Amino acid sequence: MDDALTVVHVAVRDCLSDLFDSRRALVLVACSGGPDSLTLAAVLAATARAHDLRAGAVVVDHGWSAEASAAGERAAGQCRELGLEPVELVAVPGRSTGASGGPEAVARAARYTALEEAAQRLGAAAVLLGHTLDDQAETVLLGLGRGSGARSLAGMPARRGRFRRPFLSVRRKVVADAGAALQLHPWHDPANDDPAYTRVRVRRLSGELEKALGAGTAQALARSAQLLREDADALDELAAELLGRSLVENTGPCELWVSPLREALPAIRRRALLAAAQRAGCPGGALTHRHALALDKLVADGRGQVALPGRVTAEVMRPSPGHAGARVCLKRRIVAG
Repeated sequence: MDDALTVVHVAVRDCLSDLFDSRRALVLVACSGGPDSLTLAAVLAATARAHDLRAGAVVVDHGWSAEASAAGERAAGQCRELGLEPVELVAVPGRSTGASGGPEAVARAARYTALEEAAQRLGAAAVLLGHTLDDQAETVLLGLGRGSGARSLAGMPARRGRFRRPFLSVRRKVVADAGAALQLHPWHDPANDDPAYTRVRVRRLSGELEKALGAGTAQALARSAQLLREDADALDELAAELLGRSLVENTGPCELWVSPLREALPAIRRRALLAAAQRAGCPGGALTHRHALALDKLVADGRGQVALPGRVTAEVMRPSPGHAGARVCLKRRIVAG
């Protein structure tokens, strides 16, 4: 238990060390009241006292059930008992007919939006999330099952914007042991045992893989995610350079010269084309490998048109007076009414 406490305290301290010289910087924790986030809240409270930070919490209530809402109220109360201030309980829609993806994806998007808005409103320097190494391994398995590319298999970053994940290299059991040592009383969400949810089934699969392949499988998956993240970052940087070279200057829509795209390696060209599609108005989460291949074929053929998410169309424009070569034009269709 003492070892577990040391591990989680060091993880949070290291995660926030760059803020120790700030004047009373505010750090928020996203707390559901579950074992991981409640332990994180308790350790954040102690770290904040030791290093002159301010610590608060945001509890997101999806309104899925009376039990879940009551658990949110209880989590907010526990955060206040730990000495966190401010503590906000934020209600978000449990279902959204206008969002894309399954219920888990919709809930996740709503949760991150609520956390970002709370951080902006309160002036927080960071928002801590309780994801563990086991969550990272499960994310990699989810990506494998979907046939995703390197960016998806790279899993969750330790940092992105305000969001930080101090427990991303810590096993879930270690976090639970630390919570027990702190005499916390977390809420165990029944949904975490409901096989109707994909992640619950993947969590069970992860346990079976540990049995079949031996201890250390979760660490190996998380290590693979880190290596793939480094590769994906490098490829994205090269794609950004290619996109910069390919952009046609002084044009309204997003227009790209075909010639430099054709000269690039496929992995870099497709990333650049997807980045151009987002620049033209495509929702990033709606773009798939199928769209990347369609855009790639458009460049290779030098003719045709591709319909993309978000009412964006990509079309090859043949050379015309004043232009030295063929261009790919990506623009958003205007819908009347």
